[in-house]
Amino acid sequence: MEHPVTLTIVAIFLWWFFTGVILLAVRWADRQGTVQGGGAHGMVVLGGVPFLALGVAGVITSLPGTSVWAVYGGFLGALAIWGWIEMAFLTGIVAGPERRDCPPDLSGRARFWRAWNTVAHHEMALTLGLLAIVMMASGAVNQVALWTYLVLYVARVSAKLNLFFGVPRINLEFIPARLAHLKGYFRQGPATPFFALSITLLTFATGCFIERLIAAGTAVDVAAFTLLAALSALALLEHWLMVVPLPDAKLWRWMLPEAPNKTQAERQ
Repeated sequence: MEHPVTLTIVAIFLWWFFTGVILLAVRWADRQGTVQGGGAHGMVVLGGVPFLALGVAGVITSLPGTSVWAVYGGFLGALAIWGWIEMAFLTGIVAGPERRDCPPDLSGRARFWRAWNTVAHHEMALTLGLLAIVMMASGAVNQVALWTYLVLYVARVSAKLNLFFGVPRINLEFIPARLAHLKGYFRQGPATPFFALSITLLTFATGCFIERLIAAGTAVDVAAFTLLAALSALALLEHWLMVVPLPDAKLWRWMLPEAPNKTQAERQ
């Protein structure tokens, strides 16, 4: 489990698997909501609390560790914390106070602030998670959990801004029922200078992790920088998929039940 190729495969699998599990749970809640009414989304979030607790425990126990297993613990712990917050967002439990569609004539600063209000609570939750890990990791030997969460945080904020400013390709297939109003805040069109900036920063981060991996002198450093390089490369790939016409949705579509149709979703 210390070879870079093996670790890269592990990182890619965990990214794919955890994303699929979250999408599956949210899709189940959407389907239950169309039949039984509200409550299923809250059950999904509450059901994930033990995983959040395991994630916090994993981060805390990894901080003083100097072994490869401490690297795994920090990486998985940060993923678990991040995943729970993302699930709370995708279920609509932690999103924002604005739940209405974007008026078609809205533009400029008014459109930005209205878009911010659709995701404000989610952004605050992500930021609080980051601040909590920063405080926990302050002065710690093992910083893998902090760097893992930081890569995810920067990539997510960048992706949301690019969807707002405009990108050629937007995959709407996995937008949950309770967040259907977000579609109106996305802009499909030519890539903006912000996209170029995002790609540059993520490429630089990936290159830095790869450089540190090449220079690594211990198995711990190899594990840490391989996982971080793979994660930042996946974030970079997700951004490129906003402009490159590849069928990325097929990665998870086969494992998910059909989404509720529009009229069913609107009953919520």
